[in-house]
Amino acid sequence: MITYTLATVIVLVLALIISMFRVLREYERAVVFLLGRFYEVKGPGLIIIIPIIQQMVRVDLRTIVLDVPTQDLITRDNVSVKVNAVVYFRVIDPKMAIINVENYLEATSQLSQTTLRSVLGQHELDELLSARDELNKDLQGILDMHTDNWGIKIANVEIKHVDLDDSMVRALARQAEAERSRRAKVIHATGELEASKKLMEAAEILNQSPNAIQLRYLQTLTEIANDRTSTIVFPLPIDLVDKVKSIANKHHE
Repeated sequence: MITYTLATVIVLVLALIISMFRVLREYERAVVFLLGRFYEVKGPGLIIIIPIIQQMVRVDLRTIVLDVPTQDLITRDNVSVKVNAVVYFRVIDPKMAIINVENYLEATSQLSQTTLRSVLGQHELDELLSARDELNKDLQGILDMHTDNWGIKIANVEIKHVDLDDSMVRALARQAEAERSRRAKVIHATGELEASKKLMEAAEILNQSPNAIQLRYLQTLTEIANDRTSTIVFPLPIDLVDKVKSIANKHHE
């Protein structure tokens, strides 16, 4: 009986000694408490934790990818949209991450959701669609400021999707079509203006030489005569024959 008891004690002591040794990976740290009070941060490698009087909490120092759930929000121009994002952060102070907040993962997730709604709700829809880089920087700065007391560093924030309802998609399509039509009309009007200026310059040059006007008249008749698909009535100036005779006489001279 005594032998059995002694063997049991030896086994318990060995198990207690073995449990004192912990191995932490390179990216892990142990926040150690001594009788409930903070003692120190240990790791990585082999550490010793005295059972009963010391407790430890493992903290991962790698960058964590947090997927922010889709949030319903109303933009400043009263458009209802659904937005989701992804947040990249890491723990830079294990002591603060364990002592200052109950669950830093959950706290960062909830803070990201509320910040996403409040910040993006202050902007118009066009900014959400075209100015994402600026919005990402704004979100990162605000989150980083609030999580600084938790020992957390926000590395990056990226808006993933901005979803609109079908009616808004159709409205945007009509707006884009109207914008394309407006640009086409502006380009056409600009072309007409430039063409009218060139025609005015040509008319002024032709007006300085009556013979040139008559030659242009004959050229136009020749071009129209080549088209035999229709009958064209073209007015003939009274002095055209005289002008042609005058030109012919100049060539004979």
